[in-house]
Amino acid sequence: MRTLIVSGVLIVLTALAGPARAAENTPNPTNSGQREFNAKVLVCNVCHGENGVPKSAAIPIIAGQQEQYLLKQLHDFRSGDRKFESMDWMTNTLTAAEQEPAASIVAKKSWPAKRAGGAAPAAPRGIAVCQSCHSQNYMGAQQAEGMTTPRLAGQSYEYLVESMRRFAESERTNNADMVQIMKGISAADRDAMAKYLSSL
Repeated sequence: MRTLIVSGVLIVLTALAGPARAAENTPNPTNSGQREFNAKVLVCNVCHGENGVPKSAAIPIIAGQQEQYLLKQLHDFRSGDRKFESMDWMTNTLTAAEQEPAASIVAKKSWPAKRAGGAAPAAPRGIAVCQSCHSQNYMGAQQAEGMTTPRLAGQSYEYLVESMRRFAESERTNNADMVQIMKGISAADRDAMAKYLSSL
């Protein structure tokens, strides 16, 4: 995964090298800073996909995701509250001031179209617990305490089931409520929930 990201960074930087050299003779540092920021955001496409479809089902869809949720995740990766090697590295390339505009750019993209498939499974036992925070249609929502929950509808099964497992086993702890909720749900029920949510 890290090799894929580094390759993507090199491709983006190579593509920008020509215009960057021409800009060196221009006394406007804003353009150079904007090009660097754009290159950093483009690197997200290496894993999360240029058209919003991730390179692997284990990687979450972030295009069209709730902006404030994305911003919190960037903050949590940067602070170490959430850990994943490639994201730890990636978020440290963004300055604190660049995190909000980066989250905004990604959130304004279109969620990828649902792939044609079979009929959605019946709503599984326990799914109402997801609706209480993620909204009736599982599209995510801002909570009374100011936190924003992510969209779950249409997220990949592989990512959802693994995220639920990581919360349940306290491998991911950047949301204490999710840790407690997932600990109380069996692996079989989590699996059914992930299948249902991914089908929406």
